Amino acid sequence: MSNPAASATSLLARAEAAWLAGDGEGAMAFFGRAADLAEADGDLECRVEAVLGMARGQRYNLTPGPLPVRLHAAYDATTAALPRARLAAALARCWAYANEPIRARPFALEALDLADGLGPAMLADALDAALASHWGPDELARRRDWAVRLDDVAAHLQDPDARLQAQLWGLTVAWEVLDLPRLHRCMRAIEVLGEESVRAEFFAASRRLPLELLRGRLEVGPLLIQRSESASAQTVIPDAFGVLHGMRGYLAFFSGDVAGCAAEAVSFEEYATEFGATTVRAEAAMIWLGAQRPDKVAEMVGVFTPDVLEGLPKDGDWLLVVQCLLEAATAIGDTVLTGSLVPLLAPYGGRSVVNAGAVMWHGVTDDTLARGFALLGDPDAAARHRASAMATYERLGATWWRDRLANAVAAGPRPSDERVVHLHEQPGGLWLVGREGATFVLPRMRGLEHLHRLLAVPGRDVAATALVGGEEVVQAGLELLDDQALRTYRRRLAELGPEQSDERAWLEDQLGAAIGLAGRRRTSGANDERARVAVRKAIVAALARVAEADPWLGRHLHDRVRTGVECRYELDPDRPVTWLLEGTKRNALR
Repeated sequence: MSNPAASATSLLARAEAAWLAGDGEGAMAFFGRAADLAEADGDLECRVEAVLGMARGQRYNLTPGPLPVRLHAAYDATTAALPRARLAAALARCWAYANEPIRARPFALEALDLADGLGPAMLADALDAALASHWGPDELARRRDWAVRLDDVAAHLQDPDARLQAQLWGLTVAWEVLDLPRLHRCMRAIEVLGEESVRAEFFAASRRLPLELLRGRLEVGPLLIQRSESASAQTVIPDAFGVLHGMRGYLAFFSGDVAGCAAEAVSFEEYATEFGATTVRAEAAMIWLGAQRPDKVAEMVGVFTPDVLEGLPKDGDWLLVVQCLLEAATAIGDTVLTGSLVPLLAPYGGRSVVNAGAVMWHGVTDDTLARGFALLGDPDAAARHRASAMATYERLGATWWRDRLANAVAAGPRPSDERVVHLHEQPGGLWLVGREGATFVLPRMRGLEHLHRLLAVPGRDVAATALVGGEEVVQAGLELLDDQALRTYRRRLAELGPEQSDERAWLEDQLGAAIGLAGRRRTSGANDERARVAVRKAIVAALARVAEADPWLGRHLHDRVRTGVECRYELDPDRPVTWLLEGTKRNALR
């Protein structure tokens, strides 16, 4: 047996002490020695804790070295549910951070399966691993669901790191779908956590920067960088080096600081070359662009041949890499690379592009697609994507992005009077909605599915029970109001003055609920009544989201869609609309 003075347990304690003191290098050394000693002694419990400690120090976007081997060896030796679930989650993160999502996903899903019944802390850990390994552009709908679940699970955990991780995922997804209210809520929650954790303070300051850049508040950038540097000096943040360089580089980029971009671009390029970091190389092209060095931009993007692009993993960095490369290619007029990139990005029109972990926001894909199509000689497509991007930037108040795009692409031909409107599902579960040239994306909603079905058969009644898809249950319903109550309510409504608006509104609601179209009595408890209520609620929720992004479209649908036991979309002969109900096919509904 080993000397008790140098036991695996004592080395674990020293590793934890070093970690808490902000000595990441020392902590990793102690964790490694503890893992070796525990394996030699046959102490599986200490070995598991040691290799899990080693996993904390993994840096994003780099080859993980022997870490996955050591994690998997402990995983293979473990049969107990809790340590096996923890190791599976660590393996999932290990491969996800190494840009190997296909290897990561089976471990993440196993961790989720095992986590049931192992307590909220383990479930939060497994959800974090699932999110990290399902970070591709086609998995956004799944991430939304898991991020909400993680927020619920972690809300009452004492561990501030677990709560921080939940809020970081919420922030990232909010950036991906451009949900500004949720973005601000998550950002504020991270800042509150920063009051009790130095680690959280680093994330609070660094993740605040892209939000301030969105607002055009460049002057606060140096203060946020200073706060991030101070926090990173007091705690272990494995990726602090890259994050800080990114903060300095992008602040210089958005500020038009040519010298600052040139200074940071060197670090980006050296890091990308030394470690073979594809994402950092694509970002280096962006920073060299800000340094006004088209020769260096061409050097950075020149390695991205069609074969290389085809082999890019569909992970959390895929959209970012393609977006940065298209930014660079259009800026230097590289039609060959642009011709390869535009078809890759076009299916993801209307998407927001955020760096992994919400480190930086890179605008919307319609922005780069507009410039890409313009360079390739397709002015119609350029005009459509430009209008969509401009509408998004206007909605967000993203003045820097709006002004840059306004100067980058000519306005092009005026749009025709034809109203062409998208409402269909995209790859990954998101829905593309809105007038062509000003589309936006929404999450999957039952109300959108109901609207899609009604729009496909304009002018025809569709039963609410058919929309919800439930089996009809034959049962009698009770009338919501009897004859006497109806007479009393109507008489009172006639007596009310204009100043009694609250009572008037209540009575109108009661009568509206009791009387359907053509004076038909509604009943409670019947299958069709339950379906009517469910469909109405779902459509109202969907229309609220639509109207928030496009008031005209929200009003049109509000005025033309009728809900009840029978539902329908009424055509408007004076203002015809061509609905695009599939991604590549037009359904003309006039």
